[in-house]
Amino acid sequence: MLEQIKQWIARHRAGQSGSIAPENTPTPKTPEDQLLSECRLIVLDLETTGLNAGKDEVIAVGAVAINGGAIDLSDQFDLILRRPELDITETVLIHGIGPEALTQGHETEDALLFLLEWMNGDPVLAYHSAFDQKFLEKTLKAELGYTRNHTWMDVADLLPAFFPDALTGGKGLDHWADFFGLEVSARHHAASDALATAELTLIALNRANKSGLKTLKQLHDKLRYHRRLQSIHGV
Repeated sequence: MLEQIKQWIARHRAGQSGSIAPENTPTPKTPEDQLLSECRLIVLDLETTGLNAGKDEVIAVGAVAINGGAIDLSDQFDLILRRPELDITETVLIHGIGPEALTQGHETEDALLFLLEWMNGDPVLAYHSAFDQKFLEKTLKAELGYTRNHTWMDVADLLPAFFPDALTGGKGLDHWADFFGLEVSARHHAASDALATAELTLIALNRANKSGLKTLKQLHDKLRYHRRLQSIHGV
């Protein structure tokens, strides 16, 4: 990934003046009649210095694409940001990213620009997506002045929407992974968590297909309806 981003930066800075600016990154796509069996979806996970978006910061980004209804392992994003000034003492035992890794990470601005181009404006899924969305939007605005709105969908809503009777024993990523017999290789590693989330997403998309949901808009509407029901019932 580091070599890939180096090549990307060199390519964009060689005779393509201005093309690396945030406003020249791909336009976010809105949920319309894109077929779920054909569209590209981004499944993303962040590692941060804590849980408070007001004061904590993003230190690593992991993501994988779902292309044509399958996880594309050749289409991944996995970078630690260069942020040696940050205090990670409270969370280093959780994510394993220490001061040396933050010192050797990639330049934050370049990494975020590369992320935006790699995402290609495609819809983003995450487990408890409000957390990742809040942190990523805050970081993009602070580092790049980027404020475009991307389509986000929460896999923590997606699963119970299609498996309402599942007895998972809880609402966490691990609960659903255990329920479906999935192995998560390294929890609290952004790329690993993104891959586990992508596997759960495929399970839900398969159920969606069997229930007659074929387009991105239908999926988006289903999630919105599910959240409304949850709100009504106080869940």
